[in-house]
Amino acid sequence: MTRSTVDALGAAELDPTHVAGIVRRALDEDLAGGMDVTSVATIPARHHGTADLVARAEGVVAGLPVVAAVFDLVDTITADAYIGSAEEWRDGPDSLAASPIRVSPQVSDGDLVRPGDVLLAVSGPIRALLTAERTALNMVSHLSGVATLTRRWVDAVSGTGAVIRDTRKTLPGLRALEKYAVRCGGGVNHRMSLSEAALVKDNHVAAAGGVAAAFAAVRKAFPGVAVEVECDSVDQVADAVQAGADLILLDNMALADLVRAVQLAKPHGVQLEASGGLTLEGARAVAQTGVDFLAVGALTHSAPALDVGMDLRPGTERDGR
Repeated sequence: MTRSTVDALGAAELDPTHVAGIVRRALDEDLAGGMDVTSVATIPARHHGTADLVARAEGVVAGLPVVAAVFDLVDTITADAYIGSAEEWRDGPDSLAASPIRVSPQVSDGDLVRPGDVLLAVSGPIRALLTAERTALNMVSHLSGVATLTRRWVDAVSGTGAVIRDTRKTLPGLRALEKYAVRCGGGVNHRMSLSEAALVKDNHVAAAGGVAAAFAAVRKAFPGVAVEVECDSVDQVADAVQAGADLILLDNMALADLVRAVQLAKPHGVQLEASGGLTLEGARAVAQTGVDFLAVGALTHSAPALDVGMDLRPGTERDGR
């Protein structure tokens, strides 16, 4: 995927090299060193057409740059099975390079779509389009599902001042894409990696001998790193505030305890993040306690896929133009 492709789809924040690597691994998994035997057997190489990626359900779109990368990569395949024989091309081009796949987005990432809306149209050799179909749909369905669920949480706390934030509970290898999808849905990202910020959790506290001791150890070892401290009681919140924490994660606290934590921390300029046991139905009540963030692991680890299909338009172009 080229930089211009990403920029054109409104996702310049995605690293094209990283996206291309993910897409290549996905296609390698799907092709397993071989070819799409069904498409090669049933579709002449010279047959061209157009297909639409269509929403089957209402949701928020995310992942169109990744879909473009899938088709870009399939477009570079030069095996004879995809190009066809010289006889098949005797009245037209002699390679797929002469008839590249063309991707035409109809919406942008972050847009709300309804059943029947076309997300993207793609034209080119039908063999290649169908080879790319499942990988493209897997990507856009999953990422749009993350964006859609995120938007529901964002809408649930609208007007409270609280922000919906993700976690590191992501699928291995897909973190950058899933966190991008969270942003498409209106959420914000927590740390991308363990080195980006410190989060002192219960096991760190136990190993260090207390909240204050754990915080001091991290601050001494990495003075320039923001430090968040997990607390599961109001007493621990008081300790963390006194120690100088930048952000406190309130783990599985009742609403009354969240209110008390806000009263303790806010006068000192400490931000608070509610986490653990959160539900979409109860999100607004949690946000109204005055916390700054709701950390929701479900955005990435439990988002249902948005139903998206690919429909090949009737008719084909046989001259490769």
